Order: sequence, then structure tokens, then C-alpha cells
Amino acid sequence: NIGPRIAIDESSLSNGELYTFVTNRDACTRERSLVAVVAGTKSEDVIGVLRCINEEKRFAVEEVTLDLSDSMRKIVRSAFPKARRVIDRFHIQKLACDAVQELRIKHRWNAIQQANDEMEEAKLNSKEYVPYRYPNGDTRRELLIRSRYLLFKSADKWTEKQKQRAKILFEEYPDIKKAYGLCHSLRMIFSKNSITDAARLSMARWYNKVEEAGFHSFNVIAATFYEHYDEILNFYNNRSTNAMAESFNAKIKLFRANLRGVADKKFFLFRIANLYGYPH
Repeated sequence: NIGPRIAIDESSLSNGELYTFVTNRDACTRERSLVAVVAGTKSEDVIGVLRCINEEKRFAVEEVTLDLSDSMRKIVRSAFPKARRVIDRFHIQKLACDAVQELRIKHRWNAIQQANDEMEEAKLNSKEYVPYRYPNGDTRRELLIRSRYLLFKSADKWTEKQKQRAKILFEEYPDIKKAYGLCHSLRMIFSKNSITDAARLSMARWYNKVEEAGFHSFNVIAATFYEHYDEILNFYNNRSTNAMAESFNAKIKLFRANLRGVADKKFFLFRIANLYGYPH
């Protein structure tokens, strides 16, 4: 089932036990899409299994999409030495989104503490506690809880209520606004740029913005990008992502849910191999 464009990713079958799945992206998660399944994610074990595949076929692989995992990079480097490695853009964007959410959660804990202190003070003064509410009806704590989903989306996809909530959030917490701007800028680098050189320049400008912002999480992300620079920019050759691998994982999870879990792993993998490994 191996082809010129493959994907590698990990997935859990039961109890958090991970398996490494190698799939043929051109098969689009249909029959003959499964190349290999290996128990665990240890690079040496996966490499040992993949090297059982004919060397000529492995050397014919031109492109492999993967996440930021170092073990996955090592596997691809050893098993498919002639292939171009492409780090999935969505894993990169998720890192930036996580950094924004981390900042929101930090402020949320502070808001909870502030509310507790105000309640305690009201009790000591024998007064009824009435929390402050913003024009949209949210308390400080509710504002931070309910802003979670709008921070994942572009501003042009916000509803009217989300626009109102975002306006209040950004006025109250300018650091969240700045972090959201960095995350959005990164998303635009992948959406708007079509050639590697333009993306390289945009990425360099983004690094400068991160440095000026002074957020620890974003500095860590920038350092991670620097280590994987070429593999990230390889996205612009064919705009390849690991979406097929994620789609395959989703099918496995659905299959697992329909069976109410995995009682017999060997039989489950046998069924997966019959569904996705052979022509019907």
C-alpha cells in the first residue's frame, strides 16, 4: 500500500496505549490506505518494523507528513531517507492557540480568587455579594470562561455576541489581545503565503513580533519553529498537511466507539487491517 506520499501519526486504541499508524495519503483513508501499524511509539521498534518493507519501495517515498515529535522525525529519517519531511501546519497553529488559552486560564484563576475575596469581604461586612457585570451580562469569571471558543476562531467568523464579548475581553486584558494577534498572524502566514520565500520573510517578521511581545510561551514556540524551520517551510511545496492521518485516526476512534471499546486488541487490529489494508 506504500506510495510516494505517506503520513505518520500515533493513536490510542484503549487505556491510553499508543500505536503508530503509517498511512498512504493518496488512498484518502479508504481501502489500501493502511501501510503499517506498530505497537508503541518507540522509534527503534517502529523503524525495525518499517525496514521489513522492501527497500526500493521505501526509498521511492517522496514526502512524509508528521507532527513535531522528535521520535517521528527519527523514524522518517531512518525508514524513508529520501523523503521530504513536512511538519503539519495544524500542529504548529495548535501550539499558538494553546499559548493563548494558557494566558486566558491564568487570568481565569485570578478572577476566581478575586471573586472569592470579594465574597469573603461582603460576608465580613454583613452585605450581600453582588458581582460586577459587564455590558453583555458576563461577570469577570464568566467572561473568561465564555471567551474560550472565540479565541480559537478568526475575528471574521465571530457571531455578534462573540464580537461584543471579545471587545470587552480585549479592553480588560490587553495581553490576551496581543497573544491572540500573534496567533492570528501565524495562521495568516500559512493561509495567505503561497511560496516559500514569502513565507520565510513573514515568519521572520513574526519572530520579531514575538520577541517584542515578551510572552514566555510564544518565545518557546518560536524556538521550536527555529529548530524545525525547513520542515515547516516544506509545507509550501505542495501545501501538504497531516489531515489524512487525523481523518484516519477519527475513523478508528469512531470504530472503537461503535464497538463500545476494544476488548481484544489483536482482533480489532485484524479488522482494521482488513478494512483499510486490502482491496475489497
